[in-house]
Amino acid sequence: MRFAVSPLAPIVVEVLAGAMELRRKRAYDNAEPSDGFRVLVDRLWPRGVSKERAAIDLWAKDTAPSPELRKDWHAASDDDWGTYADRYRAELENETAPALDELAAQLKPHEVVTLVYAAHDPEHNHAVVLEKALRPLL
Repeated sequence: MRFAVSPLAPIVVEVLAGAMELRRKRAYDNAEPSDGFRVLVDRLWPRGVSKERAAIDLWAKDTAPSPELRKDWHAASDDDWGTYADRYRAELENETAPALDELAAQLKPHEVVTLVYAAHDPEHNHAVVLEKALRPLL
């Protein structure tokens, strides 16, 4: 990749070179070397997925939604996504904040991190909210 020559170019290149790539992937999709450091972000192990197949480097269950919130979400309709996401963000900002900080510290040394989750919907799940909460900490 080339950058335009300007007095700020070296600063921009330095920041981009040190940026971590943070991804999301379903636990039922095949693990690939390009996934980098794989973190399971569910409180429960995904059904039918062996530990070998999952290739998980870290299980961050303490950053997953609380059991109560998880049960409420599974019983809710897709229209309730915003409410669920707000409740999970509140957990991450309060009772789960120490676990979130610890997870961020464990992820910082890695160039590529993939948050692994079991939910079916790739856009409406807790890993989306967790990713957004992690980015400013990394």
